Amino acid sequence: MAKADGKRIRRKARRSPVGASPGTLIADPSAQQTRLTLTLIAAEKTRTVQDAGLNDVVKSRGHWPLVWLDCTGLADIAVVEEIGRIFGLHPLALEDVVNTGQRPKVDFYDDHAFVVLSMIDDPATHRYEQIAVFFGDNFVVTFQEREGDPFDPVRKRIESSSPNRLRTRGADYLAYALIDAIVDSYFAPIEASGDMAERVEDAMLNSPQKQQMLQLQQMRRHINALKGVLWPLRDALAAIVRSEVSCIHAETKVFFNDTLDHAIRLIEMVETERDTMTGLIEMHLSLSQARTNDVISLLTIVSAIFIPLTFLVGVWGMNFDPDTSPWNMPELRAYYGYPAALGFMVAVAVAMYIYFKRKKWL
Repeated sequence: MAKADGKRIRRKARRSPVGASPGTLIADPSAQQTRLTLTLIAAEKTRTVQDAGLNDVVKSRGHWPLVWLDCTGLADIAVVEEIGRIFGLHPLALEDVVNTGQRPKVDFYDDHAFVVLSMIDDPATHRYEQIAVFFGDNFVVTFQEREGDPFDPVRKRIESSSPNRLRTRGADYLAYALIDAIVDSYFAPIEASGDMAERVEDAMLNSPQKQQMLQLQQMRRHINALKGVLWPLRDALAAIVRSEVSCIHAETKVFFNDTLDHAIRLIEMVETERDTMTGLIEMHLSLSQARTNDVISLLTIVSAIFIPLTFLVGVWGMNFDPDTSPWNMPELRAYYGYPAALGFMVAVAVAMYIYFKRKKWL
């Protein structure tokens, strides 16, 4: 879910037309142009082909122990279908690739596995992107909606001259490294959200402001979106750990189990922050209500002080003539009547203030 021009944009899963044949691939009109990056991996050397063609992919098959094809942009359906034919990918899985917005999941087929994940490709706007990962005996294929991913550390490890597991182990370990990078990329925005919540809390305790409620509500919305992504992600990783398929070796499951632990930790962090956001929103409402009550109390006290003064002013302001009768306010002719009346009213106001203070109403 992202924001544009102050408005929320809801991400909806695309679906094939009603009645379409299973495995029908239909491009999204807004999809980016397809671009292929081919990474060829051996224990002694590696090679990366930018803007690779399908012929490069076909030639690499059988000549390199491990092939990683990264497809960015899903506009060219013909290329997606040809990739599926080259690697023997299941058509139903390819349908999930182009119909973005899928729930994170894992599916196992005869000779390969298919994992759908969501990753944050723009932490500033909390924009999510679907990424699909296929892996078999000697290949890994990834499909991304657009440029930008957390795979740079994995690429650097592959290109490193020092020996490492990514160049000596199989495709399942490379798939683990990519999935682990996606899972770990959630830590930074979640921790940043927690830091932001602490800053808002400190500012709110000093002076509650209206915009703080808006910030908290937006942060809680983002946390809820993360929760909706991380729970199915945990289930998918648990399914991989429990799986008994030939394309995932037992020693690699140990690493997948570590990634599962990371996902569980992320869920715990999200749950904690969600409770924190809810508590801060309730505290903001309480502080705002308390501030309103203080204002109302002050206005009530001021009104209570001025009520008797207003009564006195009203009585002395009546048009009585002391020449008509000695009962018609003879004090109107007093030499010091005006300052005496003001002094008396001040004394009444001070006496009421002291009384309210002793009652702790002020």
